[in-house]
Amino acid sequence: MEYQVHTLDNGIRLVHKPVKGIVAHCGLMVNTGSRDELEKEQGMAHFIEHVIFKGTKKRKAYHILCRLEDVGGDLNAYTAKEETCIYASFLNEYYDRTLELFSDIAFNSVFPAKELNKEKEVILDEINSYLDSPSEQIFDDFEELVYKDHPIGRNILGTPAIIKKFRQSDVKQFIANNYFTSEMVVCSVGEISFKKLITSFEKYFNQVPRKDRNKDRQAFNTYIPNTLEIKKDTYQTHCNIGNVAYSIQNNKRVGLFLLNNILGGPGMNSRLNMSLREKYGYAYNIESHYTPYSDTGMVNIYFGTDNGYLPKSLAIINREIKLLQTKRLGTLQLSKAKKQLTGQLAISNENMVSQMLSMGKSFLVFDKCESMEEVNAKIEAIKASEILEIANEVYSLDQLSKLVFY
Repeated sequence: MEYQVHTLDNGIRLVHKPVKGIVAHCGLMVNTGSRDELEKEQGMAHFIEHVIFKGTKKRKAYHILCRLEDVGGDLNAYTAKEETCIYASFLNEYYDRTLELFSDIAFNSVFPAKELNKEKEVILDEINSYLDSPSEQIFDDFEELVYKDHPIGRNILGTPAIIKKFRQSDVKQFIANNYFTSEMVVCSVGEISFKKLITSFEKYFNQVPRKDRNKDRQAFNTYIPNTLEIKKDTYQTHCNIGNVAYSIQNNKRVGLFLLNNILGGPGMNSRLNMSLREKYGYAYNIESHYTPYSDTGMVNIYFGTDNGYLPKSLAIINREIKLLQTKRLGTLQLSKAKKQLTGQLAISNENMVSQMLSMGKSFLVFDKCESMEEVNAKIEAIKASEILEIANEVYSLDQLSKLVFY
């Protein structure tokens, strides 16, 4: 069996993939992110990701940070639009230590006021650093443009004015309102008997009272294409164009992943890279992305170019999109595109941390995890006619929004 699964009475799930090696990777993933914040709470999920390490009922911040690092482990966390995750890499012999620490952090954090104030300053510096990088800022600002006036469009980091107002009681209230045991997954990749792993899992997570999700996320269905140009006084012009797209539940999402890879994926032979960079030299960096969420999704194309090349670059991009909408991929083209995507996924899957986090996200959303063989079969089943249909649905030129920093 590739994946081993165990569920506690309180709804917390454990998914484990046994692999050979001396290093293990484990995470605690919660189906709560920045889109679950109220307007007055913007930045709270990310703030909690920071302050959850600042003290529990039995540990100071120093002891939390040293618990795994003293034995060579690595403790980390991240916040996304729809999930928050604590994760670690460590030697196999420290599984019990890791799960105990995860449980302590997740359910016994006390959020000392002094530590909250210090971490506010850290996050304000993080925001300022991000504002100094237009090539990063434009991605978040583009989501705000696409998901206008909706929680999913707000910046994960929050705003300085709101963050400065956060109090201990606000943190605890957000956790009480948004963290549910039925929406938690412990994901693991390592060499340990599943029986032994279950023993530690039950020991540290079984005592947590059950709590089920009692509210739905605000759906998004109000997209209107928009164009915005912002003066930044930068040497290079930064541009992001895109549209809303399929949700993570949509069966067409696999086809869109393949189409995105053809258009501007990580391969140097993507259509946009070959035309905009290799043929004309208009851009150093040109890339496209597809990001699915639980009820919506987004595609975007980003590039940076010299100020005078923006119109020419956009014309080339529109031409490449139009080709995908009007000219069906040949048998050889489609076969090559499928092999490229399956190869990229296989290489990504060799990274055990990425694999562990992918497993956790899959169980949060689907309560299952597909094998590489199942994923490859879905990719192989995609037809050229589907790519044509998806290109016309998602990349319709009159439905694209555009954000420019110049």
